[in-house]
Amino acid sequence: MLAHDFGIMQETPEKGSYISYEPEKYGCISVHDDYILPICPKLGELKCFRHSLDRPGYGPAYYGITLIPPESLGGFIEATLGCPQLSELTALLTEAQRENKFVIHFGI
Repeated sequence: MLAHDFGIMQETPEKGSYISYEPEKYGCISVHDDYILPICPKLGELKCFRHSLDRPGYGPAYYGITLIPPESLGGFIEATLGCPQLSELTALLTEAQRENKFVIHFGI
């Protein structure tokens, strides 16, 4: 199963690279790729960071690690609304937004 993992970062990311696959460290949830693909065009417009705060970009890194800043979470939430299969992800994103936390995404 191809899946993307999303978790809330309890601490603001530090400078340096996030290159290790550590979904358990962030209490990640897995979302099947079939549900992420349709929303990728909307996500591609949102500011994110690729592996490091020194590498800004747009949208999640499909195959890598993405740091999603609090200011982009509203757009992520909007993209997930209306898809029942993404309700757990919507809840996670909403919690992170409420707490003003970064979300980490591990691509497939």
